[in-house]
Amino acid sequence: MELLLALTVGILYAAGLYLLLRRSLVKVIVGLALLTNGANLLIFTAAGLVRGRPPLVEAGENVPQAPFADPVPQALILTAIVIGFGLQAFAMALAYRVYRESGSEDVDSLRTTEDPSISLPKVEAAE
Repeated sequence: MELLLALTVGILYAAGLYLLLRRSLVKVIVGLALLTNGANLLIFTAAGLVRGRPPLVEAGENVPQAPFADPVPQALILTAIVIGFGLQAFAMALAYRVYRESGSEDVDSLRTTEDPSISLPKVEAAE
């Protein structure tokens, strides 16, 4: 099962990185979502898959009875989901604002919409 999850993480990372390198802002945002989901699945897989009970300590015991599921990776993933959702919402709002201001979602065309009165320093090629 871990091999299947590792393969899924690899596919999510590859697809996410591929989409991050595209020119469309929408594809960049979808790639960011795939990377977030891949990272969550990686944390879940690295913690180990245990088919166990919740880690509750029974009355009169000092430790939970084995096997039990580790709650730390689950808490990390829950936190990462919330942070990823906030990042996605911000990226979508930013992309919408860029589209409203420039009229294009193409990343390369955004460079040509800069104010022509602002002159950038020339970069000379090294010899």
